[in-house]
Amino acid sequence: MIQPAPRPEFTARYFVESSVASEKIAQVIAGEQSSGTFLSLPGETEGLKERSRARVVRIDPLAPALQPSLPSAYVQRHAHGGVFHRAEIEIAFPVANVGANLSSLLATVAGNLFELGEVTGLRLLDLDLTADYAARFAGPAFGIAGTRRLAGVHGRPLIGTIVKPSIGLTPEETADLVDELCAAGIDFIKDDELIADPPYAPFDARLRAVMPVLQRHADRLGRMPMYAINISGSVDEMLRRHDAVLAAGGSCVMVSVNWVGFAAAEHLRRHAQLPIHGHRNGWGAFTRHPELGFSFQAYQKLWRLAGVDHLHVNGIRSKFWEPDASVIESARACLSSWAGVQPLMPVFSSGQWAGVAPDLYAALGGVDLMHLAGGGIIGHPDGVEAGMASMREGWEAAVAGIGLAAYAESHPALRRALVHFGNL
Repeated sequence: MIQPAPRPEFTARYFVESSVASEKIAQVIAGEQSSGTFLSLPGETEGLKERSRARVVRIDPLAPALQPSLPSAYVQRHAHGGVFHRAEIEIAFPVANVGANLSSLLATVAGNLFELGEVTGLRLLDLDLTADYAARFAGPAFGIAGTRRLAGVHGRPLIGTIVKPSIGLTPEETADLVDELCAAGIDFIKDDELIADPPYAPFDARLRAVMPVLQRHADRLGRMPMYAINISGSVDEMLRRHDAVLAAGGSCVMVSVNWVGFAAAEHLRRHAQLPIHGHRNGWGAFTRHPELGFSFQAYQKLWRLAGVDHLHVNGIRSKFWEPDASVIESARACLSSWAGVQPLMPVFSSGQWAGVAPDLYAALGGVDLMHLAGGGIIGHPDGVEAGMASMREGWEAAVAGIGLAAYAESHPALRRALVHFGNL
């Protein structure tokens, strides 16, 4: 007798803490996120379960806790043994339950399971799709190779900065700053996430002001400095703004991915002819509690499916809460091979300057990244041009395996940066 082919599945891995045994909560989650509910229903036949019910693949027990990580009125109403069971669990979901629908994929792997009463801690750790299933999603159109081609930068990181002050500059003042940055040989400039279309500096006015500056420097440099102008807004606004940037000769657009949402970002990707720079502002709300939310490993895979090309990962020794090891792990996740989907270009920013280049290079073993420095370039004591030179020199030293202090002896911009930012 010929056995039917196994159903196509994708898997999700979780950390879970619960007032009931890990084996039980794993089955509850599998049922809740597929064909089951909190009680047996006559419609959930054996045939339907075979087609549609998720299955528990594995359970790896962890040391239990004596206090819940998260409050639950359900737990307070129901007697339990005072122990909160912890485990990493893996659940396989039928592809046919979801199809090529990111919203449904999110509802499946990160929906009501966070609301379950027995759950006192839950974190999506990872997500795995087969290559043929992943290919049904948009995916990045440009990725690292396409970004390098448009920026005209090869063999080293794209070095860039953020328009500062973040808000308050008029279109003309923004254009003056862009002019100064381009004159210094900048590779990449981005808007701050706080500015998109304010009344004092409307999007269209900013675009009209900066594009002639970029074009003039492109003629001089032989490459267009890449400016990720923030197009975040409604779907219709983002499409219109993307088209305006494209028509004006721009080479990148930026969106605040968490707030425009997966469906909007994917719709933009299927329309776009420019790389999409994904700013993850708000990410801390999804991940900062270690027993809640998302790991970056899973998060970046979802944005790969949506089709962004670049994704922020914070910076090492930055102003933010995240440990350096987590920042590096996030960058490695962006660069990793996965399901045939193009890698993302990781974007390091926040408190960055030339002095961190050797550590980044040692940790990543490569130069496929954006290294964005605000104060590290604009705040260099000898000016923007010296700030840009110091960043390049820091990376030259890192790749050559030469200590920064030794390299700085013949590179004054780097030496001044080491004195000013690093107390050499």
